[in-house]
Amino acid sequence: MMDAFERFGLIINDHVVRTPVAISSMAGIVDAGYVLDRKAHIGVAFIGGYAIDAPTMDAARLIAAGGERREFLYDDPVPALRAEIDRLKTCDVVAGINLRGSSPAAFAAIADVFGDAVIYEIDAHCRQAPMIAAGAGEYYLKNPEALVAVVKALKAKEVTVSVKMRVGVTADDRALVRALWGAGADILHVDLMDTGIPKLRQIRNSCPLLIIANNSITTFDKMRDMLSHGADLISLARQSDEHTLAGLDAAITRYADEEGWYNSPKQLCRGGDLRALTFCCMPVKECPLIPALSRIGLSKEEYIRLKLDSVKGTPLEGGPHTCFGSLAWCCKTSSPCMFRDMTLAQDGIPKKEYMRRKRELSDTLMSRVFHDVPPDECS
Repeated sequence: MMDAFERFGLIINDHVVRTPVAISSMAGIVDAGYVLDRKAHIGVAFIGGYAIDAPTMDAARLIAAGGERREFLYDDPVPALRAEIDRLKTCDVVAGINLRGSSPAAFAAIADVFGDAVIYEIDAHCRQAPMIAAGAGEYYLKNPEALVAVVKALKAKEVTVSVKMRVGVTADDRALVRALWGAGADILHVDLMDTGIPKLRQIRNSCPLLIIANNSITTFDKMRDMLSHGADLISLARQSDEHTLAGLDAAITRYADEEGWYNSPKQLCRGGDLRALTFCCMPVKECPLIPALSRIGLSKEEYIRLKLDSVKGTPLEGGPHTCFGSLAWCCKTSSPCMFRDMTLAQDGIPKKEYMRRKRELSDTLMSRVFHDVPPDECS
């Protein structure tokens, strides 16, 4: 039986994540008690959102007074957060706190108190008018330089930083995520709204950050769609009931144990993201590989050399009877191929081991694609 790290390979804030199923914050609802009731079926949870300075606490009271939405209300955020964080220490769920603040200093002050005990999630997601007017929530998506400043302030405290965001709000999502990568963010927690797969793939191809996909992902088919187009985890909010979470956790665990790579991408020629370069053959014909290499600034010769060098001394190096003489060029196991399967059988390589090796190759390729941190364009 595989352990969680062998199965999913996920480490966040120096903790192994037991399953790529997460709970997203809901103001006034998701607290430590909510998480503890569901701890058996999740790997990560973001409690909150919590207002952390005077402008956002006033906005929270105004929202709550309207009667349409709940909020966590208090006079001092530190004792309230300490109580919740202490309760979460009793379980193995990786904890994050979703924070609403109107200045870098407000976020830095919270990080000074709690250090690396939690993930600090910047709420750039809330679209309630009082919160935006306070300089929080979606305000940050329309003022990316302010969001970058908050990320930098938190990273100066040497903590793990997540950004909760919606797609389609900022002028250019690709430019935004590259700026967040450059500022030091670790996680993008992305509400995909109604845009779905194309936006997710676009974001995956723009940065190497860990991505949590969010928005009505309540079935395994939807979960697999998100994972195969770039997500590392998925999260649920309003539909994070125990039955749904348990079903997703069980299904992805079973899939990982059977297939070997739980979030393997679709092949590039079938709409996959750049991770799918691991499944591409030699660049000898016109296909989606050629423009993909051009976009990332990788010549055909460098791509060939990189792939062959990366598999030296591994089971993927062999395969003289495959189309291009090495398993390095072979496709995903879900695509029928008698030559690949014959080679795997002859060499005694289980299909899930082949896929695990392909994941390692993909990691190497992505390290080359994203080897340069983008320049700071928001300072």
